[in-house]
Amino acid sequence: MNTFGHRFRFTTFGESHGKALGCIVDGVPAGIKIDEEFIQNEMNRRKPGQNKYATARKEGDVVEILSGVFEGFTTGTSISMIIFNENQKSSDYSNVKDLFRPGHADFTYFNKYGIRDYRGGGRSSARETAARVAAGAIAKLMLNELGIKVQSGICEINGIKANNYDFSKVSESEIFSLDFESEQAQKDAILEAKNSHNSVGGVALINVQNAPIGLGEPLYFKLDSQIANAMMSINAVKAVEIGDGILASKVKGYNNNDQIRKDGFKTNHSGGILGGISNGDDINVKVYFKATPSIFIEQETVDIHNDEVNCQLKGRHDPCVAVRGSVVAESMMALVLADMVLLNMSSKMENVKKVYSK
Repeated sequence: MNTFGHRFRFTTFGESHGKALGCIVDGVPAGIKIDEEFIQNEMNRRKPGQNKYATARKEGDVVEILSGVFEGFTTGTSISMIIFNENQKSSDYSNVKDLFRPGHADFTYFNKYGIRDYRGGGRSSARETAARVAAGAIAKLMLNELGIKVQSGICEINGIKANNYDFSKVSESEIFSLDFESEQAQKDAILEAKNSHNSVGGVALINVQNAPIGLGEPLYFKLDSQIANAMMSINAVKAVEIGDGILASKVKGYNNNDQIRKDGFKTNHSGGILGGISNGDDINVKVYFKATPSIFIEQETVDIHNDEVNCQLKGRHDPCVAVRGSVVAESMMALVLADMVLLNMSSKMENVKKVYSK
């Protein structure tokens, strides 16, 4: 499936080395002011080729809005956006045309569809996530009008953890680090892997402030399950933690429960979600990215004929996909929340009456 969401939903299209990528966003309420500069700034945060810690592939990632916006406001109809690829180098993959790259989706896509798009993975490439960021920018513009803030940063690279989380400094960091004190060590780990033709993994922290109580649809469309669904759909993501995550299985109930006072919760071990529904506290999610599978060390594999061969990659790849992946995760969070906000409007009859009562 290429569509995500229920009420506020988006569909993406395009391949890594095709002519263009794009998305169609449905369910966007009419009357949202569209800030094209904001949308482009969101794209710029994710786009490749910005510094030595990312892939050398340079793309402008300029978004063109084709429909759904008139005189600067959403019309209530489908918003379609397109991003033309400018720097394709399909020849970089000619030497692996018939090979399955270890750690990639080549093997499973070929066996599922019987088609081998060797140009950087085609549809399975992380290049597709540019369209998600464009859709996420629309979701953010809607959430901004409700005072809901979504932000992200890197809290771990190659096992080097942040000791403090400062979202206000993330935009000043080349790797979106949350902790100035650990940033240099994290940078060094990325460059060491890059210089040795290897890669490293990392962890992104996604934070939501001012989420209202009540987002989430039990039992099979819970907020936390949809967040996990969204994050696990991102390339290279192998695990998701909400709140204390794994730690919650290692402590006793008294230590894990968030006790409640009249002015709110005393702690936030739950990550802002109880019973699949937001509780009004900050939503905190950690997203774990594996080390980028595209490395330049010779590896063993098989080809499309199941013959054992050696694989030697070339091209332009991120030494740590988690860095730019954090922006994608932030966008997916915004898309989930926008969907949940619209779904929650029909949870009470009094809400319906506000719209239809004369």
